[in-house]
Amino acid sequence: MAARFPNQQQPPAAAQPPQRYPSPSGPPMRQYPAAPTFSSGGGMTNSPGGMMQRPPQPQYPNIRPPMPGPGQKRPAPSDTRPNQQQPKGNKKKKKLADKILPQKVRDLVPESQAYMDLLAFERKLDSTIMRKRLDIQEALKRPMKQKRKLRIFISNTFYPAKEATESEEGTVASWELRVEGRLLEDPKSDPSKVKRKFSSFFKSLVIELDKDLYGPDNHLVEWHRTPTTQETDGFQVKRPGDKNVRCTILLLLDYQPLQFKLDPRLARLLGVHTQTRPVIICALWQYIKTHKLQDQHEREFINCDKYLEQIFSCTKMKFAEIPQRLTPLLHPPDPIVINHTISVEGTEQKQTACYDIDVEVDDTLKAQMNSFLLSTASQQEIQSCRRDK
Repeated sequence: MAARFPNQQQPPAAAQPPQRYPSPSGPPMRQYPAAPTFSSGGGMTNSPGGMMQRPPQPQYPNIRPPMPGPGQKRPAPSDTRPNQQQPKGNKKKKKLADKILPQKVRDLVPESQAYMDLLAFERKLDSTIMRKRLDIQEALKRPMKQKRKLRIFISNTFYPAKEATESEEGTVASWELRVEGRLLEDPKSDPSKVKRKFSSFFKSLVIELDKDLYGPDNHLVEWHRTPTTQETDGFQVKRPGDKNVRCTILLLLDYQPLQFKLDPRLARLLGVHTQTRPVIICALWQYIKTHKLQDQHEREFINCDKYLEQIFSCTKMKFAEIPQRLTPLLHPPDPIVINHTISVEGTEQKQTACYDIDVEVDDTLKAQMNSFLLSTASQQEIQSCRRDK
């Protein structure tokens, strides 16, 4: 069939998408030299290959680096001094290494083995002294007390009445009571050491006289320690009277650290009457371990037996609750009670009674431990000075 439009041209072909060609693998592109600059002050110059290069900048010493911007860390300074000192630890190790003889020297000199034995003994001795020093430091943190005898002297003197004369005024009958005391001599104690005052052993002292003779307002004589109390060697009481007087002297010891009196039921159970809080807790823990009262599954709990259940009023408690539950069971310690009779028989004769009580004083070993620590510390300072030289 003949074409309907014989003279009509064919429509153009559709546009083809651009094609990607691989990079040429031939020789690199030619580089054209840059135009030279004629700057005598450090401008752009031409390199031998034709590339433009910046001439090297001059080095200016002692110029601080630029400050870091916000949020940046400042670089650590680098110390490049040639004569920088080495730390003391390395110097000490070097000193110790210098003491050891080389193996060749030991083979040539058989007697050098004795020197090596001395070095080994020195290291062992140093370690022993250091270990003992640490043990002493731990021991000094705990209170070190020893029991001593305090002898109390209670004396009274009666002064009879005197009639008035032309030269002297008359006086009524009276008596004087003295309470004094001192520590019995210890053969191990230092005689040059200052002795403690009598009042330093007590927190309070109360003298209770016969209420029928001196009434409800004048029958008590009290002394209590305060932060500003000045220590004294004794106490003195003077009252009028010509009859024998019964009196009660109450002495409350000043325990350091504080001691407490246990509840009677807990005291019978633990076998402890008056002690410090840590000792009481330790005794209770020993009782728990002995009777296997710690819970097998929950180790922080304690299953109370019938005795602990009566004391603490619970069947189960945490070990951390023991100090809080012990507080209502701890009471102030009992005072020392001395019953004495003030005798008014005789004329100005001093009558004395003696009583011995147990008191706690600082152990003399504590002072020796302190002196040992000071001596070892001084020796270490001397050795460190020698190493530095």
